[in-house]
Amino acid sequence: MLGAGSVLMKNFWYLAVPGGRLARGKTLAKQLMGEPVLMGRTNDGEVFAMRDICPHRGIPLRHGTFDGQEVACSYHGWRFAPSGQCTEIPSIAPGQEFSCERIKAKTYPCREVQGNIWIYFADGAFDPENLPEVPRMPDMGERTPQVAISMDFPCDTDQAAFGLMDPTHAAFVHTSWWWKKQATKLRPKEKHFEPQPLGWRMIRHKLPAEHRVYKILGNNVTTEIAYALPGLRIEHIQGDKHSAVGLTAITPVNENETEVHQCLYWTIDWLAPLKPLARHLSRVFLDQDRDVVIKQQEGLAYNPTLMLIDDADTQAKWYYRLKREWLKAADEKRPFENPIKPKTLRWRS
Repeated sequence: MLGAGSVLMKNFWYLAVPGGRLARGKTLAKQLMGEPVLMGRTNDGEVFAMRDICPHRGIPLRHGTFDGQEVACSYHGWRFAPSGQCTEIPSIAPGQEFSCERIKAKTYPCREVQGNIWIYFADGAFDPENLPEVPRMPDMGERTPQVAISMDFPCDTDQAAFGLMDPTHAAFVHTSWWWKKQATKLRPKEKHFEPQPLGWRMIRHKLPAEHRVYKILGNNVTTEIAYALPGLRIEHIQGDKHSAVGLTAITPVNENETEVHQCLYWTIDWLAPLKPLARHLSRVFLDQDRDVVIKQQEGLAYNPTLMLIDDADTQAKWYYRLKREWLKAADEKRPFENPIKPKTLRWRS
């Protein structure tokens, strides 16, 4: 196992914030991947991200102003375009030979895709014209999420990632008067898995008859759940009439804190009035996961030896193997090789 899980994986797109939370002409400052980041949306609607530190005297740029086109530092008024290029230094006197083109704030590749803003964190130099594709949700076209919630988890990314792939905790953690009052009637499960780029997926299968709510998607409703580095879980539920997608993405705040994003997409337009209810239920579920992680930290503080068992914890083992291989491949400057093999797993939940 990787131990404390404090190694942050670079050369990935990370979900930074749902796009609806960044209005035109506004900025938003966050710590991501242990770095101070200032995101903004221009008056034209374009998004950008730069390091939240003025290259002049180090004051965070978030303390300045943004007019929808440029960021102005609050200390000496230096101005920066979304590209990071310095455009004005007010203290330069007429006749002084100094070009603003020599000054540039650090920026990060930033894209808005299907209603979410993603930032690429590179490990050293990179080719901005040859970046990997931003993750996209299948069947959703350019739709934005009907529900998007984010929550801070006081744990490292490894512990947060386990919640994405843990198939047996729901009966004990996700209990509510309207869901499961207690862990009873555990049923045997058998699922087939296969590797996919940067991860694995639970092969598409038909949903059990007791999942009646999904009948609104039509007949022959099936689901596929995919997991991928650096911490993405995408569940694609598909009927013969409509589809729904659930995205859960983990983004490191720093080595000991993680932000978990949950987004729900669907193609049934008449379900729009149910968005407040779906948002509430999603927040309840995510908060239950957060609560158990907080309790878990009490034990992990003593650095115990953890025991992962087959088959219930096999996916957690796969995550560790993937992460080790990604870090090793980067260190050895060679292509990543997915170590996961097709396998059938069985458990009760």
